[in-house]
Amino acid sequence: MSYMNNVQLYEMSKKKPTVKRGKYRVIVHNDNHNTFDHVIDSLMDVCGHVYLQSVQCALIVHEAKRCAVYTDTYEECYQVHTELRKLGITVTVEKC
Repeated sequence: MSYMNNVQLYEMSKKKPTVKRGKYRVIVHNDNHNTFDHVIDSLMDVCGHVYLQSVQCALIVHEAKRCAVYTDTYEECYQVHTELRKLGITVTVEKC
C-alpha cells in the first residue's frame, strides 16, 4: 500500500475543480428584433416548456425586460444558452 507524502497532498489541495458546481439559470433578455411567436416556439423547442409556460415567460420578458427560463447545472445551462443564441434569442447564464 502506498501513501502520499505531504508534497503530493499539498499539490492536490491546490488544484481547483474545473467543473462549475451549483445551480445556474438561463436568462432571456428583451430585445427589439424577436417576435413573441419566435420566443415562444424557441422556449418550447429548446427548454421543453409547454405552450402556456412559454407564453408566460415571453410576457415576463416583455414587461420586466428579463426572465429566468431554465435552471440546472452550468453545463446544461450553457447548452441551452448556446441553442437559444443560435435561434437569435438574447440570453445569459447566471449563478443562482
